[in-house]
Amino acid sequence: MSDQITTLIMYCIPALIVGSVAFYFFKIHIQNEDRKRLFLLHKENQKFSLPIRLQAYERMTLFLERITPQQLFLRIPPRNLSKKEYEMVLVNSIDEEFEHNLAQQIYLTPKLWNIIRTAKAATIQMIRKVAYNDEVKDAEGMAQAIFTEFVDKSTPTANALSHLKDEVRQILA
Repeated sequence: MSDQITTLIMYCIPALIVGSVAFYFFKIHIQNEDRKRLFLLHKENQKFSLPIRLQAYERMTLFLERITPQQLFLRIPPRNLSKKEYEMVLVNSIDEEFEHNLAQQIYLTPKLWNIIRTAKAATIQMIRKVAYNDEVKDAEGMAQAIFTEFVDKSTPTANALSHLKDEVRQILA
């Protein structure tokens, strides 16, 4: 009887070892297949999401270009507006542009979105600062004062555009 138990154990131990090794390799194979499937799914999704993301970056580039003071004044000339009216028209234009592109934030990194929001706020703040300057008498003078302010330094939108371009380069690299 003890010989039969010993023989049974002798047959079971190799079977358990072979079973354990087979289970281990099967588990690794399943994990590799899952990773492969996820990779292929990610690759397939990227085919569709990359063009959409790039389009979002393009739209935000357009937004930043459109709210650059020089472009803003070309699109909305001072004409016969008072300083206060011109300030409101400029700020409303920036806000409308921003609201029109609000959905693009889901395709951008949070860091870039905050930089774009900051550029928008800084541009509005700069317009308001010049509008409340008592030395500036009219809308023409307001446009001229803002132009002069950015002769030697870059606009807030130029900084945001730089970050946006860097992020696009990272995506495409």
